[in-house]
Amino acid sequence: MTLRSTDEQENAVADRAARSHRERGGETRLQECPGGPLLVRGAETWTDEDGVEHPITRPVVAVCRCDKSQRQPWCDGTHKFIPTT
Repeated sequence: MTLRSTDEQENAVADRAARSHRERGGETRLQECPGGPLLVRGAETWTDEDGVEHPITRPVVAVCRCDKSQRQPWCDGTHKFIPTT
């Protein structure tokens, strides 16, 4: 795994989000949670950085932005335990 700056990580997640979404007849919306995950609403799939497509069966999912989750690409709350500077 390559370590990236926070800005690079956030840009990579946003880029994957833009490529990943297929709308469910409505608008796909993204919401960044400060210091936490990216909330994705209205998408059918999420494509991770390795190109693997993950089906989405819920109206809202939380995508990990800290790269520490044990449930990648989904957030497991690990970001709460990472010290901030």
